[in-house]
Amino acid sequence: KRVFDIVFSSLVIVFLFSWLFPIIALIIKLDSKGPVFFKQARTGIDNKIFNCLKFRTMAVNDDAHTKQAVANDSRISKVGAILRKYNIDELPQFFNVLFGEMSVVGPRPHMLKHTDQYSALIHHYKVRHYVKPGVTGWAQVNGYRGLTDQLWKMEKRVEYDMEYLKNWNFMWDLKIIYLTAFSKDAFNNAM
Repeated sequence: KRVFDIVFSSLVIVFLFSWLFPIIALIIKLDSKGPVFFKQARTGIDNKIFNCLKFRTMAVNDDAHTKQAVANDSRISKVGAILRKYNIDELPQFFNVLFGEMSVVGPRPHMLKHTDQYSALIHHYKVRHYVKPGVTGWAQVNGYRGLTDQLWKMEKRVEYDMEYLKNWNFMWDLKIIYLTAFSKDAFNNAM
């Protein structure tokens, strides 16, 4: 899995990110003030904290590290809405993969606030941290992503994450990568 992560993330960085990054960076800068990248502390493998990289999609604000995006969120920039809709804001996470903090496929990493909150409410929540978090995952391609304003939404994520952990195999990772790019469910609930 680690060899695949290194090869796949390197290919994305060299052949996609290398030419796409300058374009996206320029558009983000023209659209709103602030840095190109957004770094947020997230919970990783063995509950280790790491800085998850994303393209910045919101105006710089004090709630960015504690409050999830909601429908019609005024913090989201015009360009940010497009980047979020098509998962383009997640591309910098391939650097997290290359650095060994994430995997291409695995349970999506959550904000520290959510780790504290949901580990007390959902049985087996912390089991997701036995593996590296992923740029994409089984829950995401099944439409369980975005706002978790109701407990059942996070419970469904955890349910799919547990299924992935119990039954993981390399071919399943390839299927999830394919679904991330080509399944409409992978784009559901993007905010």
